[in-house]
Amino acid sequence: MLRILGKATSINVRKVLWTCAELQLPYQREDWGSGFQPTDAPQFLALNPNAMVPVVVDGDFVLWESNTIIRYLANQHGGAHLYPSAPRARAAVDQWLDWQATDLNDAWRYPFMSLVRQSPAHQDPALLAAGCATWNARMQLLEQRLEATGAYVAGNDFSLADVVIGLSLNRWRRTLAQRPELPALEAYHTRLRQRPGFLEHGDNGLV
Repeated sequence: MLRILGKATSINVRKVLWTCAELQLPYQREDWGSGFQPTDAPQFLALNPNAMVPVVVDGDFVLWESNTIIRYLANQHGGAHLYPSAPRARAAVDQWLDWQATDLNDAWRYPFMSLVRQSPAHQDPALLAAGCATWNARMQLLEQRLEATGAYVAGNDFSLADVVIGLSLNRWRRTLAQRPELPALEAYHTRLRQRPGFLEHGDNGLV
């Protein structure tokens, strides 16, 4: 059975858990990370030298990096409906997976550390304001995309891109009290809430 190493509160672990729910893929999850088994333990470093969750072990195959993991799971376990094989359709999904991991993640890092983690090193008012403005700007870009598709991030159909973007949307909604009104994003959130995997691993009270 697939093993998933990482605590269930981690947003990156939740990407994997939600993908497993979409694939109806059974797994065993082990708690690793802050507050649980330390990721700098030798047995964990042997699996991921970056000392970060999640890690998956699928038989004799070990993989880390959350967006890479969910691509692998879809490819390996009958997930063509989530990650299409046609080059252009797949590229549309990959585009948003990569954007989430770079531009969007960079935008929310300072506000999240300041407002949610209450990090003493992230309490500069000017940097916080700038971070919130950048984060809101990224979400406005998503608003424009969803206005264009009227459905999901990569097009008409739900895909892996919506797993990572949906979790990021949940984090934005639960972190920033001052947000612009973005009706296409709110309608998208309502569509995602029709999926049991999002209710269990996304919109479940966690940030």
